Amino acid sequence: MSFPATVLPDRAVIEIAGPDAAKFLQGLITNDVTKAANGRAIFTALLTPQGKIIFAFLVAPTSEGYLIDCPKAHAPDLAARLKKYKLRAKVTIAERPDLTVVASPSESSGAFADPRLSQLGFRAYEANPTANDNAAAYHAYRITLGVPDSSDIAPETHFPLDCNFEELHGVDFEKGCYVGQELTARMKHRATARRRILPVSAPNLPPPGTPLTIGNAEIGEMMGSLGGRGLAIIRLDRLGDATEATAGGAPVHIGRPHYPLITGT
Repeated sequence: MSFPATVLPDRAVIEIAGPDAAKFLQGLITNDVTKAANGRAIFTALLTPQGKIIFAFLVAPTSEGYLIDCPKAHAPDLAARLKKYKLRAKVTIAERPDLTVVASPSESSGAFADPRLSQLGFRAYEANPTANDNAAAYHAYRITLGVPDSSDIAPETHFPLDCNFEELHGVDFEKGCYVGQELTARMKHRATARRRILPVSAPNLPPPGTPLTIGNAEIGEMMGSLGGRGLAIIRLDRLGDATEATAGGAPVHIGRPHYPLITGT
């Protein structure tokens, strides 16, 4: 199973440019921005001081700085927040409505491998894309793989390690300080992250925020869904080996992502 090349009209691009672009981003995001180089992109997030995800996004390098690939609905707020951190940094921060995000299963000139999971193929940022809009097929495939998108994660609600950020290469534990770094590192080293995002399926999935239960025990809650497939954030210690729960009064099958989960120390 794969997906057809597609424009992603639900995504937008923000450009961070200038001589201080790398230093500016390095002090804010969960991943090491120096890894976004030599044709490689990174997956990362901007956190609250309490360590919860505000925005998750991809960062791709350019000759002038970086392109941020984020949900279109989040772009104005993300750009505004970044500008608040600018202070005296020599950077420019601007939305790029002239660029369209394109996802493809095969590599093309100027494309970046999706840093989260190889099965997600490649991303490109094009002014005049030739791909059709097959975004629904792409997102259905992504959900089946168990890969959350920033649009699935309610802002300022979840910690990155609970949202599979370590598994999807979205956090670097060796880099210097960033907003929310202390709590993220503490959760890693004390092995206190017990939740993970798992794929779920049912004929009619309930809306985000609906609790999932096994018997009388609440084990998690629904996140985003598309058709009969979705994602849920679930307490692994309460799930055990179970593969079915109840949500909104109906049975829901609980799967596992197409990559190994990191648990324990």
